[in-house]
Amino acid sequence: MALQAVLGNPEYTLVALLTTVTEGFERISMHGVRRELLLAQVEAIGLPLEEVRIPPKCPNAIYETRMGEATLRLRERGVRHVAFGDIFLRDLRAYREENLARLNMEALFPLWDIDTRELAARFVREGFRAVTVCVDPKKLDRSFAGRELETAFFRDLPAGVDPCGENGEFHTFVFDGPIFRSAICCRAGEIVERDGFVFCDVLPVGKRDAHV
Repeated sequence: MALQAVLGNPEYTLVALLTTVTEGFERISMHGVRRELLLAQVEAIGLPLEEVRIPPKCPNAIYETRMGEATLRLRERGVRHVAFGDIFLRDLRAYREENLARLNMEALFPLWDIDTRELAARFVREGFRAVTVCVDPKKLDRSFAGRELETAFFRDLPAGVDPCGENGEFHTFVFDGPIFRSAICCRAGEIVERDGFVFCDVLPVGKRDAHV
């Protein structure tokens, strides 16, 4: 939804999508989504991808170095802004702003301070579709892993759990929506627990077999 907001803003021209991929596992860091699905997502959106490769259990110093190298490459291409989907975590916003300021770049937060219940309702209403790929079982029951983010999902969330997972309760993989040229064909696979989190391994499938 943050990407949708920037795409709709004539002040900016989108040049790339940026994400971290864990070396060896070939999955999006923290989310656990297969790189194959990341590439399908990028193709469906129609923007180039800037990958930041990081090691497993990445120390923050290495993360900051590699992220800094990636943003520096973008700055050399004329990029001066990086957009994030953060909504209300002020310490995280300050962290991003400080890191970019060192490179004379600026952070954008298109969804900042929008009520997360409103964002969740908009997500469903506008035709976005996503599946929960990572759940923190200390904050949300493991049964929510692998569920699609539809009206029933948001209705079933316990009190105190943010509808957008902004406090780290859950992470998602978006496979369709108004910014996609076509939906990504995938299905929910095995549910596993690793490093204190519950992951749903989303699998790419042929169109005939697609479901979540």
